[in-house]
Amino acid sequence: MLLARLGRSLGPKAPRALGDRVAAAGLDVPAADVMALKAGAAALALAIAAGLAPAAPGRLAPVLLIVAPALAFLVPDAVLRRRTRLRARAMEAELADVLDLLRVAVAAGLAPKRALAEVGRRHPGPLAGELRRAAARSALGTPAAAALGDVERRCPAAGITALVAALARTERHGAPLGPALAAQAARARALSGQRTVEAAARAGPQIQLVVALLLVPAVMLLVAAALLPALTGGSI
Repeated sequence: MLLARLGRSLGPKAPRALGDRVAAAGLDVPAADVMALKAGAAALALAIAAGLAPAAPGRLAPVLLIVAPALAFLVPDAVLRRRTRLRARAMEAELADVLDLLRVAVAAGLAPKRALAEVGRRHPGPLAGELRRAAARSALGTPAAAALGDVERRCPAAGITALVAALARTERHGAPLGPALAAQAARARALSGQRTVEAAARAGPQIQLVVALLLVPAVMLLVAAALLPALTGGSI
């Protein structure tokens, strides 16, 4: 990509936090490439702003030279935040079902790694996909701690930390996994119900606002149209 090549030529270094944001967004892209894209976009925006600055009115030229590259540099961050937010919502919605499937698989006698692979294969959704990815990495020789740590980085949803901790305890100490999964599934469903209630509570004022802004004026116009001939003596 031309912007990434331009950015690499500037030599920017990606902070560690950027790598965590890229992982949380579910992208298999090196943080250095994202940083190069950000730098390249800022450089291109600065060049375009410099070309437009002479035609800018008044004191807008310096503002344009500052704001344009800054916005271009921040756009990839906004995209990452939006992807992360959508992934978190999707994972929180499927968490309880995934935990129940894991519990059933473990109760059926499957080892935790095999259970992760089976649930990831049979259940759609980003969380199940991350579990399948972790199981595949572990089967290829990646240490369990590293594979589980990758799951925690790539899954920005509430409840993932507890799931990873339970899997790690089972891997290290052989602790029974079923009771922990059952308790976490119950908590996940309780949180999901709470979010539903909160969303319904927020929807009430929004519906009232729509009624106030759209329906009430429309009804008033109809009433005015009906009263207007009577008020004007039928001359209209």
